[in-house]
Amino acid sequence: MEPKTVLVVEDNELNMKLVRDLLRFADYAVIEAWDAETGLELAQIHQPDLILMDIQLPGMDGLTATQHIRRDADLKHTPVVALSSYAMNGDKQKALDAGCTGYLTKPIKTRSFIQDLVSIIGTQPSDN
Repeated sequence: MEPKTVLVVEDNELNMKLVRDLLRFADYAVIEAWDAETGLELAQIHQPDLILMDIQLPGMDGLTATQHIRRDADLKHTPVVALSSYAMNGDKQKALDAGCTGYLTKPIKTRSFIQDLVSIIGTQPSDN
């Protein structure tokens, strides 16, 4: 059985390494993008099972990128989980309004990260 593929759009090297390591340890295949524009291109090419989208990115922000994904016929049903260091009232709602499936805050809680993702997207990495 092939592992689920996750596209991680994150511009911080340490955050990317942490997320990559956690996902790979849980048997997900990981594709990395350092900005939203590259993330959109890679999403089109690879059709990932899940997109983890940092909100604050250089150039196009993650919420705008999510809106592009929701308008794309090939990607509109792909779950997008916002990753944000913002923890202000209303930020989660802004992410959901932009089309995100869920919202996780940074710093990432390493012990619960995978379970938090599974609770949002409703599937384990090896599920069909």
